Amino acid sequence: MKPDGTFILASASPRRKLLLQQAGYRFEVIPSQVDESNVDICGLTCEQAAARLALAKAQNVAASYPDCLVLAADTVVDSDGTLIGKAADAAEAEVILRRLFRKPHRVITGIALVWKSRKLELSESCITWVYPKKIPEEQLAAYLASGDWQGKAGAYGIQEVNDAFVERIDGSFSNVVGLPMERVEPLLRQWGAVPVLDRTKKRA
Repeated sequence: MKPDGTFILASASPRRKLLLQQAGYRFEVIPSQVDESNVDICGLTCEQAAARLALAKAQNVAASYPDCLVLAADTVVDSDGTLIGKAADAAEAEVILRRLFRKPHRVITGIALVWKSRKLELSESCITWVYPKKIPEEQLAAYLASGDWQGKAGAYGIQEVNDAFVERIDGSFSNVVGLPMERVEPLLRQWGAVPVLDRTKKRA
């Protein structure tokens, strides 16, 4: 981590970037070059797999920036024990959405922090239950046509479909967006990264 408290976000996700910006952090975006299909998650639970994928991303970037704190994340969806990631095309997105929005499912975000020069490494996962609404056929068709499903675990972004697709959630909203800030912020603070405007300090 740099003297001004800047850390690295090893993700190209605009949603994760926005969450951190809104919280007031200084950071640089350096996306990981990890090919997720090459990360061995065989035999792992969905929670373990998400944490392992996040750690692989953080380690990848930390290898080139050993003196910086690196934050990475990976979001997956658990449907009855089956790990669901991003849809490859609209047809797959439709299959995923029809499966997920017929019953409650879990959104799991793995988070990882790596500071190579200090030999610090942490990975874990956070879970949010999503309770869906029944999606009318015309609404589903319109969503698929919009292309908003692209690049999102489970083929949807809660910030875009919340009122239309979701009845309620049990857990962190930001976790479903892609970064559980309720957990990430204490960890960043523990490792020395604080917001530009430290919201824990009272104004004079």
